[in-house]
Amino acid sequence: MPDIVILEPTARAGIAPREAWRPLDTLEGKVVGFIDNSKPNFHLLADDLAELLVAKHGVASVVRHRKLAASIPAPQPAFADIEQKCDLVITGSGD
Repeated sequence: MPDIVILEPTARAGIAPREAWRPLDTLEGKVVGFIDNSKPNFHLLADDLAELLVAKHGVASVVRHRKLAASIPAPQPAFADIEQKCDLVITGSGD
């Protein structure tokens, strides 16, 4: 009987340094980013959320990026832009 190898595709805990996540105390003056996965209708949800966040919660601005397809990662320049500009990021899926 041949040997059977079972692989577990999870990373060991603690192998990468992590910064502690801290919740925002307010949305006032913050920049919110959206990464749209390009599925139908997410852009409509993002439009409405952006409008509400600015009008009702004092968000300073919104940054938006759209993936080319739902099955591939966002391009590296989008991540760099989000990292540089945003205090909060919302990623989404729609249908």
